[in-house]
Amino acid sequence: MSGVMGVTEIKTFLAHRYPFLLVDRVLEVEPGKNIRCIKNVSINEPFFQGHFPEFPIMPGVLIIEAMAQATGLLGFRTMGEAPETDKLYILAGVDKVKFRKQVVPGDQLELRAELTKRKGKIWKFETQALVDGKRAVTAEITCVVTEQAG
Repeated sequence: MSGVMGVTEIKTFLAHRYPFLLVDRVLEVEPGKNIRCIKNVSINEPFFQGHFPEFPIMPGVLIIEAMAQATGLLGFRTMGEAPETDKLYILAGVDKVKFRKQVVPGDQLELRAELTKRKGKIWKFETQALVDGKRAVTAEITCVVTEQAG
């Protein structure tokens, strides 16, 4: 495995930008198989202002989004190309989600995704987000490559 990527290179693969780019670094990637990424969780994240001010917890849907972004990076590295400007790699389904541990400021999320099936434009992954080596969230994620509307 190889493929360390910093945020500058990540931005060439993902269309997301602040405050919605949720992958800070790719630690390793094996195209066609798996990826391991990092999301540093800071108290400065805008969602902590309202979720919840006295006991900040990273929203579960954003953890799922971070895992989906990791799948996008794996998908593009598997295809061996950067995304085309007229195509989007989008989240199509989330199944078997389990929230096991709260994610709070100061945590470092390790995002893992394993490609389990690819059929045409549809990609399926087993994903997990870990904090200190312990599972915080697990999910099966389905994504699709689609044409941009309008």
